[in-house]
Amino acid sequence: MRKWTAELYKLIFTHIVLIGIPTIFFYCLRRGGWSLTGIHMSIATFYVISSIVLIVEATVSSFRRYATREAVPKSSWEKGFDRLKQKLGVGGARLPEPSVPVPKCSFLVAAYLPNEQDIILDTLKHLLEQVEIPAGGLEVILAYNTPIDLPVEDDLERLAERQPNLKLLRVEGSRSKAENLNAALDEVTGEIVCVLDADHHPAADCFRRAWRWLDRGYDVVQGRNIIRNHRQNLLTENIAIEFEMIYGVCHPAKSFLTDTSIFGGSNGYWRTSVLKRIRFNPTMLTEDIDASMRTLLNGYRILHDRSIVTTELAPADLRSFWFQRKRWAQGWLEVSLKYQRRIWKSSQFTFLQKAYWTYLLYFAELYTLVAIQIIPISLSELLFHGFIPQSHNHYLWFSSVIAIFSGLYQTVIAAKIASRRYPLYYFLQHAALIYLFVALKNSIAIVGFYDHIKGNTSWLITPRSRQTGRSKLRDREAALTTGGRH
Repeated sequence: MRKWTAELYKLIFTHIVLIGIPTIFFYCLRRGGWSLTGIHMSIATFYVISSIVLIVEATVSSFRRYATREAVPKSSWEKGFDRLKQKLGVGGARLPEPSVPVPKCSFLVAAYLPNEQDIILDTLKHLLEQVEIPAGGLEVILAYNTPIDLPVEDDLERLAERQPNLKLLRVEGSRSKAENLNAALDEVTGEIVCVLDADHHPAADCFRRAWRWLDRGYDVVQGRNIIRNHRQNLLTENIAIEFEMIYGVCHPAKSFLTDTSIFGGSNGYWRTSVLKRIRFNPTMLTEDIDASMRTLLNGYRILHDRSIVTTELAPADLRSFWFQRKRWAQGWLEVSLKYQRRIWKSSQFTFLQKAYWTYLLYFAELYTLVAIQIIPISLSELLFHGFIPQSHNHYLWFSSVIAIFSGLYQTVIAAKIASRRYPLYYFLQHAALIYLFVALKNSIAIVGFYDHIKGNTSWLITPRSRQTGRSKLRDREAALTTGGRH
């Protein structure tokens, strides 16, 4: 409770600084005879750029399926037609079968058991019983840390006795997911390794789909994450649609357009040799994005394939959501400051890739701080005039219209290509709440910036619970039985 109160104080303080002080400054400019139109138009430009990117991404992702295509034209007419299709991205391409069978694969599951002890058995059972075993074989490694001995560890031992493909690795002294993963990399024997969080349940054909790309020369394939507990409440319903936008629209479009992507922390399929070279940095708040940057800077290739689906659990309350998104925002800022200049100087990126990563790193971080300045501008006009005068500037009207349209358009496209058939009201509800939802995330990000400036890198683990109402004992017993899907 004390931490939550501290977050509220930081929220108030940061918004006083970012809204109150600029309001006074803009008001003084107005009193001095200055017009705020130029400043307003500069801020509006941020809205326009972001909106255009969202519209382009949504449009591209609605047509295309894969980041590359393989055309085998048979006549000059077909060559021209295929070139046109390739430019438009209509229909994508079906990849040929891999040249060799899927080699031995490994699931690497990272867990913090006091937090995830209620779900870990279900996850392991799903991986061992529901996922197709590749031709080369399958191993599942659970790398976990816990400050105390737990009853669930006995259940894990019994499961490992029955499932020889399961390896248990308790990482003593670990304080992070990165340390758990690094320790497990020394035990991995598969040629392909899929990194998973403890709440993820991937689709049965995940390795077969990922191997199509790895066999063609890619080094990392990121799949699509969707929300399993979306029915829980209003928050989880909106996060479910948000994830469809992130993993179904934005990430695939970046991969389609620039042939680059990110590893998102889970449901990522790596060449084991590459991951053992890259490893994870336990000092970074978002070790996945940090690993993505080092992977790309070292000349390796990352692709996003939204047909490789896994389900996960969304934060079910505002407190959990707050601390999760604050860590994400602070982690992205940390990565931006560390790697942006190296990306500009690197010969491993094309010009388009550099532009896209600049948008993801610097522009997206600045956008949160700049976008909020529309509030002090409006407040200063209210103080100066006694009302907010109506603008006759066509560009400002255009920026407002395109900003509203882009969010709604992206929601419509997400509904079109959603990985599962959510109720229609989910999308209507999200369209109605999208700007409040974005404002909430921006406010959280601002507090994350404040924490970064203050050097506060501590964060709370996102609670994981099955929320089924059954006792923990029955949970463990159910997870140890055979048969049935979860």
